[in-house]
Amino acid sequence: LVMVFYGSNGKSNPVSMENKVEHQAKNQITYDIHLPSDLGMLYKVRLGLQGLEDSILQLALHHLKMQNTSTLDTFSFTINKTLPLSLNGDRWIEFPVEWPLKEALSVVTYHLTVFSRNILSERNLVHMTACIYGTHGDTGDRSLLWSLQNVQQEEDNESFLVTVDAVELGELDKVVLLISSKTDCKLDIKKLHLKEAVKEHPIYVFEVNEVFSIDANKPEIQREIPVSFVVRGYKQKKDIDGNLHREGSPARNLTDYTIKVYTGDKRGAGTDANVHIILFGNEDKSEVFQLSQSLEHQDPFERGKVDTFKIKTKKLGSLHSIEIGHDGKGFASGWFLEKVEITDASRNSVYCFSCNR
Repeated sequence: LVMVFYGSNGKSNPVSMENKVEHQAKNQITYDIHLPSDLGMLYKVRLGLQGLEDSILQLALHHLKMQNTSTLDTFSFTINKTLPLSLNGDRWIEFPVEWPLKEALSVVTYHLTVFSRNILSERNLVHMTACIYGTHGDTGDRSLLWSLQNVQQEEDNESFLVTVDAVELGELDKVVLLISSKTDCKLDIKKLHLKEAVKEHPIYVFEVNEVFSIDANKPEIQREIPVSFVVRGYKQKKDIDGNLHREGSPARNLTDYTIKVYTGDKRGAGTDANVHIILFGNEDKSEVFQLSQSLEHQDPFERGKVDTFKIKTKKLGSLHSIEIGHDGKGFASGWFLEKVEITDASRNSVYCFSCNR
């Protein structure tokens, strides 16, 4: 039995329940544990079984009570669950720590949908976990292949749903996948969708698009996948004619971006090809924009020149990356791009993306 403690200054390493102090009653055991003092104010606890492998032993947990021996702060939780939650199932449960006059976080069920090509056919050979990170910590490694729901299979595509119960994570940030197998195989994973079970939105999209070659004689593969974009929902309301439309006028949901493109000052740096750009933010991604109407030059992307473009698109949040490229048309279409600067008028923010290639 292992516990992990989360505080305002970070989290503890897994604390093993080894130091038994006393058996106060038939089904009650008291442990002494020592936490680092720099965790700050505790806000959640994860309790689980570590190193269970394929054992079918189960542990029924009814109640947990914790007391800080120096401050006498006491927290208690009613659990009434058996770990693992099913045969070879999830081995962890989480609780918020409640403080007087401070609102505690709530326990949330997350729906993680995995889109792939061949996981379902390989699931009995593969061990796969995901650790979800947000502004309020992480879930720890949770098994993805123990209880699949909403399984959908087509010729070249498949998807399945996994539920994860955790103290609410806030804004989601990344997912870390751990994959291992007892036999050599390949897993083709396309993307992950993650949202709260009781809400339609937001949906956090994690693009993977990778084939993992797993070697039975090598340690597990670990892959960190940052959030690609977030699909936010819009409330709908009826107009005078009874037609449904998104609340808020289109103008209110759009924002202006100024894009400055710096072509390098090298021989052959300019291009006459058609250049496009896509903006990626932590809330959404833009559509594809063709950069053709430079505010400075009739013939954009010439050697040593700066071209400015203005676009209007939905609010993307804080920008973290761009995709920029061209269609290769025209004579000597190669282009040396120095950098791109983007100004978000709504946030008064400037983002610089260096390229130098």
